[in-house]
Amino acid sequence: MSKIRRVWRPCLSLILVLMLSACVTTQGAAVGAPPIDATQAQAVDAYRIGVDDQVQVAVWRNPELGITVPVRPDGMISVPLIGDVLAGGRTPPEVAKDIQDKLSAYVRDPQVAVILTQLRSHEYLSRVRVTGAVRQPVSVPFRPGMTVLDAVLAAGGLTEFAAPDRSELHRKSGEGARAYEIKLDRILNRGDLTTNYPVAPGDVITVPERTF
Repeated sequence: MSKIRRVWRPCLSLILVLMLSACVTTQGAAVGAPPIDATQAQAVDAYRIGVDDQVQVAVWRNPELGITVPVRPDGMISVPLIGDVLAGGRTPPEVAKDIQDKLSAYVRDPQVAVILTQLRSHEYLSRVRVTGAVRQPVSVPFRPGMTVLDAVLAAGGLTEFAAPDRSELHRKSGEGARAYEIKLDRILNRGDLTTNYPVAPGDVITVPERTF
């Protein structure tokens, strides 16, 4: 029994050290994640409809009341039975609630959903840009849920001259901007998504060329 204890004690110690190391590594990886400020969070989580955006209005059990229309320059959309409803500057749930309240005078217990089918407004401010050693530098419309990898793939991937693990994500912070390291080689070739950050409107991703 004493021999078994002598063998197992160093093994247990090694296991504990490895577990603690894993915990420290996980915590450290989270520290460098770029924050999303209140304005960016609003854009990500509660997009506000703009002029020329296309919206779909669906009324449960009343398909004849459903429409798919662009938002007019005055910010209005026209809905069967109730007429004009303000959509511009509001979120889809807010517009759905307004339509639902107004339809209740004509339809019993209406259930309304408003879905954005095309984002055409805020075209400049709501874009994500990828520059540097990529196949095709691009400026792409922001989409909720978009990540660094999505943006890089939209740029056609990296060139053979890229230094992927020196890439950076630049994000507006107060009056200036902050840069966050992106390990693109690890993301693309190793499946390590630690730095595959969610992007926000206005982000710029730069991929430098390697030095020879």
